[in-house]
Amino acid sequence: MSIKTSKFTKEHFTTDKAKFTEKFNNLFAKRIPFVFIIDYNVNNLLIEKITDADDKGISFIFPGLKNISDIDVSKNVNLSICPPSYDKYLRGFEIVRKNLLEGNTYLANLTFKSEIYSSLSLKKIFHKSKAKYKIKYNDDFVLFSPETFVKISDGYIYTYPMKGTVVAGDKNAAANLMEDEKEIAEHLTIVDLMRNDLNMVSSEIEVTKFRFLSEINTGNRQLLHTSSEINGKLTKYYMENPGEAILKLLPAGSICGAPKKRTLEIIKTAENYNRGFYSGIAGVYDGKDIDSCVMIRFIEKNSGKMFYKSGGGLTVYSDPKKEYEELVNKIYVPVN
Repeated sequence: MSIKTSKFTKEHFTTDKAKFTEKFNNLFAKRIPFVFIIDYNVNNLLIEKITDADDKGISFIFPGLKNISDIDVSKNVNLSICPPSYDKYLRGFEIVRKNLLEGNTYLANLTFKSEIYSSLSLKKIFHKSKAKYKIKYNDDFVLFSPETFVKISDGYIYTYPMKGTVVAGDKNAAANLMEDEKEIAEHLTIVDLMRNDLNMVSSEIEVTKFRFLSEINTGNRQLLHTSSEINGKLTKYYMENPGEAILKLLPAGSICGAPKKRTLEIIKTAENYNRGFYSGIAGVYDGKDIDSCVMIRFIEKNSGKMFYKSGGGLTVYSDPKKEYEELVNKIYVPVN
């Protein structure tokens, strides 16, 4: 089986991780604000001073920091979507399920891309969307992510894995989400994984908030998500070399699964496509703190067509029909 690749304009990216981390650590030490983008496979890395970001085609709006102001886009976002067939999804699901039953993975995040159609450009979608984290890179991709990856502040590192989704309009939606056996197992697994990941770069790991709810307006429905907050005290080495700490934690646990190495192999086979920058990470440094997000809620433009990439976590309790519905429900542009 051949794997289709995405074609991004990558002239500002490097494949040299050492070069990336050196620039990251130097700018951090000099307290020079910067923005960075890293793809899912950690093969393409970009880091630019915020003062240079616009010239390199990067637009971003993060909490408390941005390099562009939103403009009013009066036209509604109408997406026509063509998700993968249920049969195609089921083939990938069964590959993951087999490995779940054999104990090769305990949680695997299965994703697919869906062709979408919209009268709006990526630029207009960027400005129309409402999200905690927004990024557009040239005319290649746009994302409006609700999920924090890590924050680094005053020698501490924080992560906020988001696992568990339900349509908020359903009867007793919040209670059903909080009590669902599959959702609990999924969230416990990802919290344990992220605790272990933080342990590679920090000590005194704590889960300070466990399974708190957040709500997102997709335009035609509300979605509820559960997240947790985990933090640790960076070791002396990683306090001085935060770029290496970031890379050591990749790919982000919430978009692959556990155990991470084996699960990455399983989902590569099950998905049969390259995620590209989808489910990578992006972040900013404001001269004091680092904030970053997982690049989900993601639209890519390729050969004149637009594709939305989405998915969800699978456990042995997963129902394929419900998981397929979740994948489709995540295809939206948040507008409120």
